[in-house]
Amino acid sequence: MHLLLPFSLPARAMMDAPVTHGQWPAFSAFIARARQVEHVRELAFARALPHQRWLARYFGALKDQRRDAAPLAPYMQLADCIEAGMPAPQAMENMDGAVWGCIEPVHVRIAHDHLVLTEPAQLALSAHEAAQLLNAARPVAAALGIALVAPTPLRWYVRDPLLTTLNCASPQAAAGRNIEIWLPARSDTGGRSLAWMKLQNEVQMAWFEHPVNRARETRGAPPVNSIWLHGCGGLQSVERSFSHLYSHQIATRGLGFAARAEVKPLPESFDVLSTQRATIFAELDTLTPAFTARDWPAWRAALADLERRWFAPACAALHGGALRRLTLTLSGEASALTLTATRADLYKFWRRTLFGSLLA
Repeated sequence: MHLLLPFSLPARAMMDAPVTHGQWPAFSAFIARARQVEHVRELAFARALPHQRWLARYFGALKDQRRDAAPLAPYMQLADCIEAGMPAPQAMENMDGAVWGCIEPVHVRIAHDHLVLTEPAQLALSAHEAAQLLNAARPVAAALGIALVAPTPLRWYVRDPLLTTLNCASPQAAAGRNIEIWLPARSDTGGRSLAWMKLQNEVQMAWFEHPVNRARETRGAPPVNSIWLHGCGGLQSVERSFSHLYSHQIATRGLGFAARAEVKPLPESFDVLSTQRATIFAELDTLTPAFTARDWPAWRAALADLERRWFAPACAALHGGALRRLTLTLSGEASALTLTATRADLYKFWRRTLFGSLLA
């Protein structure tokens, strides 16, 4: 079993208090005895988060090692199409070997002397609201010769070979920051993409004073006032070392579909999967909200909840022989670290790695 834990490696300087290992005994015991198999440190200001880059590498979808983004848009589109009811073979055929980018509606707020992107999940944008905004954006894009493919109104996709010439940032990587250095830029000159800026400006004007935004502002919700392009790339044949994938995240689910794995939502606990005779990959993403909000008491509580529902029973299964190997990939904002252990590793008492020592 392989578990991916985004936002499980905060920087030590970010936290409000030292890590107390007694809060998570099974998690800490696993780290103490496990063997490190990979530790990848990403560049400062990388345009994708470490777990996004790790996913692309793990599945073999990251063909261009020189760029710091993660080409996940085609896999997101694949998952959106399949989950909208399209048969998987047709969804893959419709990708047509083209280069795709994902566009998401976002909120950009004005800071003292710059613009800041809000984490898209914090918008709490409903599908009904997104559909109305999409209807306003379609004719604007069509007038510029751009067709929007939207299997869900929450995410739109565009195809163009020139997308490969743009360096685009994940909205999760750019959130909370001055957007100036995160906007789509040409990889050859570093300059802004005039075509993208034109589309972005036209959509912003179409949404200004839109009924959806007026209603959102009336109830105190942030308006949807811009769009964000990211994840540009083509659908690649990908690899897998598991038969079943469990995740709530659309990019991860899309990679699973592309790998022809059995893709399902993440269950509540390890116990639901403990009787399966299958190789399993699961993404545990419940640390994300607290991490991005820098709410460290909530982050510790979320890790304690994972301890109870996942780590304690998984480590017990490993110790009892029901689980042959357990692998954890931990990530933060700067790196991704993979640890693995078998039952025999649990008895290697001379290994005493502390979780706190893994935090940069």
